[in-house]
Amino acid sequence: MRYTAMAASLILATSAYAFETAQERLASSATVFSEIMSTPDKGIPQDLLSKAQCVVIIPGMKKAAFVVGGQWGRGFAECRKSGGTGWGAPGAVRMEGGSFGLQIGGSSTDVVMLVMNQSGMDKLLSDKFTLGADATVAAGPVGRSANADTDVKMTAEILAWSRSKGLFAGLSLSGATLRNDLDVNGELYGQKLDNKQVVTGDRQPPDSAQKLIAALNKYSVRK
Repeated sequence: MRYTAMAASLILATSAYAFETAQERLASSATVFSEIMSTPDKGIPQDLLSKAQCVVIIPGMKKAAFVVGGQWGRGFAECRKSGGTGWGAPGAVRMEGGSFGLQIGGSSTDVVMLVMNQSGMDKLLSDKFTLGADATVAAGPVGRSANADTDVKMTAEILAWSRSKGLFAGLSLSGATLRNDLDVNGELYGQKLDNKQVVTGDRQPPDSAQKLIAALNKYSVRK
């Protein structure tokens, strides 16, 4: 019985990876980001967003019993174009594992991360890395004008937040892994490109990414 339940959970996790198309997941990512940033006094601090090199959005992070690591999801990384003006083409990512759990018992959690410097961006564009081990990560402060001048937040390569059942809060993602999602990049670009090729190769964003890019441009203007 135990092995049957484990096998069923693994099948559910695998099938859920294929549940949405890349285009649908891009639309979900844009919606998640816009909803978080449009909530008065509860969004990501504007000064952090304006300084961020990249944004990672995992809409609908799932939790599955019996699956190693427990958490898994698919989303996208968006990085600024060279020169810092505007946002480029999205690179697809998979996120797995970690001991952060899901907020207040939710079965689905939206995760947003800001990559704050070049070192963090280099990790993001590698094939795979572990948060907290390969890259420093900290829970991000909440509030459009929140004070972010603490040592941990100013030195962390990545800041993270989650939203579940209406609750938006910073969280630590230590132990979770991020990797390139070559299958989804293949769906978007016609080739199984890695994210370094997507981001540094001046790849033209697909039409389905325009809503997300517009939302990022709206809320992350650099002064």
